[in-house]
Amino acid sequence: MITLPGGTRVWLACGATDLRNGFDGLAGLIQTQLAEDPFSGQLFVFRGRRGDRIKMLWWDGDGLCLLTKRLESGRFVWPQATSGTVHVSAAQLSMLLEGIDWRRPRRTTTAPQLAV
Repeated sequence: MITLPGGTRVWLACGATDLRNGFDGLAGLIQTQLAEDPFSGQLFVFRGRRGDRIKMLWWDGDGLCLLTKRLESGRFVWPQATSGTVHVSAAQLSMLLEGIDWRRPRRTTTAPQLAV
């Protein structure tokens, strides 16, 4: 498993992306459409039109890393916006990759009532 350094910002590219793009195509989208630097060490996540595939582009300091995931059933939960980016936390990214709705996670624990 590849772990991201602490403090790495994670951006979801809103809308659908042509996932036929590879390293150069996605880096170009980051520069032209998102107005960001693909070599900044931030993680950029793109979702395909059907919603069952994502690609992630990340500069690790030595080169670009291109990661991809396909869900065998279901779709990745994605922002409603059609353009721009949405910043998510590492925990939200983890939920997204597991197919969990990261937008409204619910706690399963309740606050303690008595200490004694």
